[in-house]
Amino acid sequence: MQIHVVRLEKADDVNLILGQAHFIKTVEDLHEALVGAVPGIRFGLAFNEASAPALVRRSGTDPALTDQAAALAQAIGAGHAFLILLGNAFPINVLNAVKAVPEVCRIFCATANPVEVLVGETEQGRGVLGVIDGMRTQGVETEQDAADRRALLRKFGYKA
Repeated sequence: MQIHVVRLEKADDVNLILGQAHFIKTVEDLHEALVGAVPGIRFGLAFNEASAPALVRRSGTDPALTDQAAALAQAIGAGHAFLILLGNAFPINVLNAVKAVPEVCRIFCATANPVEVLVGETEQGRGVLGVIDGMRTQGVETEQDAADRRALLRKFGYKA
């Protein structure tokens, strides 16, 4: 087996969700879940088909994000992997809807951080082994760091 590292290049303000699903119906069901979760959402999604014709299936409401999701999914090249790029929403706004789609098996990450996907390749094909999400831990938060974290959550309206 060979292990490849696939860096997911995207704009800093774009969030992504990388997961695994199991059926071609995933593309339409994820699309419906996303538009139902956030009115006016801008997104692109791509799903790697795992059997013939083994195409990158795609959909979205933003053509540029859809094209970018398809290109990144093709670079990953792992069957049944899906990638969602979010333009005006955060994963927290859609993640429960995504996880509720019956075809979804797992979520590898949901983030705005830089992501590297660890892909294993055998003679049969490719599979996602895991992800590197963001940077290495730098230390333990101080009391001031904790106060800043609480203030940020309240500023964004996630806590009262």
